[in-house]
Amino acid sequence: MLFWLKKFVSFWLMPLPFCLTLLAMGLCLLIWSQRARLGRGLLLTGTILLILFSNKFVSHTLVRPLEARYPAIPEFVAGTPLPPELAACRFVVVLGSGNGNAPGLSATNQLSVSGLARLTEAVRLLRVLPDAHAIISGPGYLHQPDRPTHAAMVLRAAESLGFDPRRATLIENAVDTEEESLAVKRLVGTAPFALITSAWHLPRTMALFRHAGLTPLPCPADYSARAGDELEWQDFLWDTESLGRSTWAVRERIGYLWIWLRGRG
Repeated sequence: MLFWLKKFVSFWLMPLPFCLTLLAMGLCLLIWSQRARLGRGLLLTGTILLILFSNKFVSHTLVRPLEARYPAIPEFVAGTPLPPELAACRFVVVLGSGNGNAPGLSATNQLSVSGLARLTEAVRLLRVLPDAHAIISGPGYLHQPDRPTHAAMVLRAAESLGFDPRRATLIENAVDTEEESLAVKRLVGTAPFALITSAWHLPRTMALFRHAGLTPLPCPADYSARAGDELEWQDFLWDTESLGRSTWAVRERIGYLWIWLRGRG
């Protein structure tokens, strides 16, 4: 119940629903009440916020601090040793994202952009860690039990890329990051492991995993605002991709506030 309440409240705090709510309330007050001044204020606020959240520069500014919190695992060079922290990892944990269920499409084409990016990083690390075991997380669908779980879909995609499925264990019942941290703890104990998720998701994820008593090696993937990109005039324009980027940034900050208030941050 708490999970669905959290999802419901957080949905209305996301940029697009929040701005549309302000616009709808402002329009209603402007037309059907004596509070026209308040209505105009809500309309103006909703419009300005929507313009800001949809701007490339603003969205990059919002998400970049999250993605810069932990450094990426560097490119591997043949003949040079792995970073010691990575070489010590006995597990590679891949957190869930999302996928479709379209007949006729390969598993890699079913995965979301984030899911595919996380999988790609996992396969890259597992190739240089031949003794490591993969732990893949992703729940099923409550009202569609005949559909494969996200974890199963990721494993199918990994297998199509040459990964041996016998090297993997699936977590198919954890519905959020907090539950994933507890499930991973039961599987890895005190063994060192690499933790793969989207770069913007890592700060909250690391806080929850550390609260669970784990000390993972953070392995960010799925970057949406790369720090080395040069600033160009197109970066001051607007598009729906920027709105999505702002949504992730706002969602992660609200999520971190929630776990901080509960003493888990």
